[in-house]
Amino acid sequence: MKDSETFGVEDGSGKEVTEWLNEQASIKKIKLEARLYGYKITTKNFGQFEMFSWIGDVQAARKMITRASKRFKVKVIEGGYKPRERVFRMEKFDYAKVRKGDRIIGRIEFVAPRFGGGQWKVRDEERV
Repeated sequence: MKDSETFGVEDGSGKEVTEWLNEQASIKKIKLEARLYGYKITTKNFGQFEMFSWIGDVQAARKMITRASKRFKVKVIEGGYKPRERVFRMEKFDYAKVRKGDRIIGRIEFVAPRFGGGQWKVRDEERV
């Protein structure tokens, strides 16, 4: 089982989307559990997002978050992407795609302190 904390949904839709994700996962018997963790990020290009974490199947999580974006007509952040090359830094980093339905509208680079349990912050973002 994998997990990720760099998934997000447009501000104001977090509770509704995570409840729908959990409901659909139980109906379709998919191993996936999503929950909000009370953290919001603000991006210059895409607006504000409520971040959520999930535990379960990676491919199921990606498919479900895309379906949720279409269903609720909201932007979502689909995280958990890593670069192919090995890069060692003093902080954790993660890459994410910003989606609106099926379309990818941007990319975000997240960073967090490697030690101390700090929250994810946006380091860089770009529109596609």
